[in-house]
Amino acid sequence: MVNKLNTDKLSVRLETVAKYVPKNSRVADIGSDHAYLPSYLVKNGQITFGIAGEVAKGPFQSAEKNVMAEGLSEMISVRMGDGLEVIQPGDADCITIAGMGGSLIASILESGKDKLAEVNRLILQPNINASAIRNWLVENNWELIAEEIIEEDSKIYEILVAERGEPLKPYREVSLENGLLVGPFLLQRKEKAFLKKWSLEKNNWKRIYEQLEGAAPTAETEEKKQEVLKKIALVEGVLDHEESEWS
Repeated sequence: MVNKLNTDKLSVRLETVAKYVPKNSRVADIGSDHAYLPSYLVKNGQITFGIAGEVAKGPFQSAEKNVMAEGLSEMISVRMGDGLEVIQPGDADCITIAGMGGSLIASILESGKDKLAEVNRLILQPNINASAIRNWLVENNWELIAEEIIEEDSKIYEILVAERGEPLKPYREVSLENGLLVGPFLLQRKEKAFLKKWSLEKNNWKRIYEQLEGAAPTAETEEKKQEVLKKIALVEGVLDHEESEWS
């Protein structure tokens, strides 16, 4: 079933992002699409100002149209630009980026590092490869303070929340390698969606390994096989015979 989303009703995925937005903050939503998230936050009195940033003309026009239709033009600035280019100093103290790949989100943060000086919180929802974000956070002195994993419409999403602090603090109770791959908080909770996600990932990597086994034996193929075997071993250690809990 497809949810009818608008500025009053968000998807579970965006609702989870929204609940981590601090009260009375100034939010820049990068890749805002229809501007549903900032509009929802303004209408619920959660933020004092919002930016809806879009790099593509179609979504930018859609966001602009929605903001105008809701009568929110004075509180939400719809801007066209690449990543954090849409932010000026003092514009925002919280940034949300949702619905992209983890590598792209990390790239956006890296390219716009100079725009983060006055930002206190990052709320990031990668569709894939959340580990790229966790690595970026550690390397740039942002501390992961919360994580959630949800399943919606047969898709599994992770939401990562970070503030400036001690980047290695969340990894004190877990293996750093495992924590960066699957999430230090998620690893400790091992919820149903978590177990399902990593069981599926493990099975996918096993298929990849079988394909590599049938490929011509080159140094590159052998290196890839070892990388895949390492990932499988890591995830098997993480799952620790708990896969039956979700199946």
